[in-house]
Amino acid sequence: MPHSFTPKVITANALLEGDVVYLTNTDTWTRNLSDAVLLTDEADAELRLLQAAAQTGVVVGAYLADMQNGPDGPEPTHFREAFRRKGPSNYAHGKQEQF
Repeated sequence: MPHSFTPKVITANALLEGDVVYLTNTDTWTRNLSDAVLLTDEADAELRLLQAAAQTGVVVGAYLADMQNGPDGPEPTHFREAFRRKGPSNYAHGKQEQF
């Protein structure tokens, strides 16, 4: 029985800063989830993931993360991605002050 592909974004960590980053429609990286491209085609998602993972001088740990379409762009469907979106949890700074 074939499985159903759920929408995803490609996410990774910026190599130098360690920030969570997301792949955009123009194959650049952004720190804003709302600017990420929401992938709905499995073959396209797998190809773009391979291309993203090959950018070893820019990002590390690229993977596909489940998302849903929200009013302002992709929204996490799992607490892990919601947590990563906010940044480090040791104290409120940077992105944590925005959420």
